[in-house]
Amino acid sequence: MNDRIELVGIRALGVIGVLPEERQRAQPFEVDLVIEADLAAAGRSDELDDTVDYGRATAVAAAVITGESHLLLERVAQRIAEEVLALERVTAVEVTVRKLRPPVPHQLDHSAVHIRRVR
Repeated sequence: MNDRIELVGIRALGVIGVLPEERQRAQPFEVDLVIEADLAAAGRSDELDDTVDYGRATAVAAAVITGESHLLLERVAQRIAEEVLALERVTAVEVTVRKLRPPVPHQLDHSAVHIRRVR
């Protein structure tokens, strides 16, 4: 499948991490989604019902970040992938989750996990 919807820079606050200070307060995360689906019908019809609703996919990713608490970015990426794959018409998804303030002793822009899952 070559048809893709890209949602880049979804931001939300969540409690994700192993260290005690990461478990005590929400911190910023950023998510990118690349959703694979057959978009031919939407291209012909110009109807929202024939495509993947971007708002719903974005809400799903944000809900995992804000509504769940996990230790690893790998688990967060997997949960987002599971929820996005459950959306109608989605055949595959790539998920990148970035921790924007990783607790490391050196200057680091972000840490990230990138996965791809197929229905």
